[in-house]
Amino acid sequence: MAAIGIRGLSKSFDGFQALSELSLEVNQGEFLTLLGPSGCGKTTLLKIISGFLEPSTGSITIGGEDVTRVPPERRDTALCFQSYALFPHLTVLQNLEFGLKQKGVSRDQREVRISEVAAKLELEAQLEKLPNQLSGGQQQRVSLGRALVMRPSVILFDEPLSNLDAKLRDQVRVEISRIQQDYSLTAIYVTHDQSEALAMSDRIVVLNNGKIVQVDTPEDLYAKPRTSFVADFIGGANLISGKVSSQTEKDPITIETSMGQIETSQCVKDNVENVELSWRPERAKIGEGPYRGTIVHRAFQGQFTDLILEQNDTVFRIRTNNDKLCVGEVINFSLSPDDVVVLEADK
Repeated sequence: MAAIGIRGLSKSFDGFQALSELSLEVNQGEFLTLLGPSGCGKTTLLKIISGFLEPSTGSITIGGEDVTRVPPERRDTALCFQSYALFPHLTVLQNLEFGLKQKGVSRDQREVRISEVAAKLELEAQLEKLPNQLSGGQQQRVSLGRALVMRPSVILFDEPLSNLDAKLRDQVRVEISRIQQDYSLTAIYVTHDQSEALAMSDRIVVLNNGKIVQVDTPEDLYAKPRTSFVADFIGGANLISGKVSSQTEKDPITIETSMGQIETSQCVKDNVENVELSWRPERAKIGEGPYRGTIVHRAFQGQFTDLILEQNDTVFRIRTNNDKLCVGEVINFSLSPDDVVVLEADK
C-alpha cells in the first residue's frame, strides 16, 4: 500500500489553475521531492497534502484512508516550514512540547519523546533557550524536532533550507536525510534547488505550470530527461534542434544540426523528422572531434571550469577540468552517441 495516494487532483484560485489533474503515489519510507520553478504549484500541492488547502477536484489518501476533507490536526502528518515558525516567547523545550500538549500526550510520554529527539538533533544544551538565542541551523533543528516528537508517518518540508547560508545548508541537508532514514519516515520535500533534490531524493517529481512533467530517480532524471524543460531545469543541458538524416536498426541515428551531424543511440519515432536533442556540458570531450567552437566566456568553479562556446550563431556550454583554456581560443570536442538524448515535445 502506498503511504500517500493522489488521484486526479486539481486546484484553482479565482479562475487561475494552480494544479491540473495530478496523480501520484508515494511509497512508504520514500523521500520524494517536489521540484520546479517559483509558481509551478509545488507548495500548493504540499498544503493540500497537509490539509491547509482543499483541492478543487480529486482525492488524497494517507495510509489508505481518504483524507481529502480531513483537517490538518487529524492527519498523520507534520510540517517543517521555510520560516521555522517557532513561538518566539517559548523556550526550545516549550516549542518541542507544544504540539504534544495539544494532542493530550501525557507528561511522561512528552519527556520521553523530547529527550529522544533532542539527543538525536543535538539540542540538549539548547532546551532552555529562546529562538532568538539560536543560530539559523539550530532553529531549523528545533523546527524539525517539533515535527519528529509528534511521531508522524509522513513529514512534509516546505523549502526548509532556503534561509540558511551555503555551509549550513549542506550540513542541515545531511541531517534531514539521516533523520528521515533513521525514523523510516515518508518524506515529501519542496524545493526549487536542483542540487538539493538530486542529493536527497529517492524520486523527484518535476512540476511546471501546475502539471507533473516527469517523475524519476535523480540518476534517471539527470541522464534521461524527457523534455527540454526538464533537461534545461535539471543541470542546464545544452539543447539543439535538428532533422533526422539517417536511421537504421543497428547504427546510431544521425541528426543534422547547426553544429553539424550529431549521432544518438536513442530511438526516434517512425515518421518523425524534426527533433530536439540535449547533452550535458560535462559529457563533451575536448580534443580531437568533429565539433568546434570559440570560447566567449569562462568561469572557474574550483573543481571544474565552465566554458561558453559559440559556433555558427549556436551557443553551448562545456564543463572541463582544464583550467588553462582562455577566452578567444577555438577548441574541438566530441560527443558519444550514448550521451545525446532525444527529447519529447514540451506539453
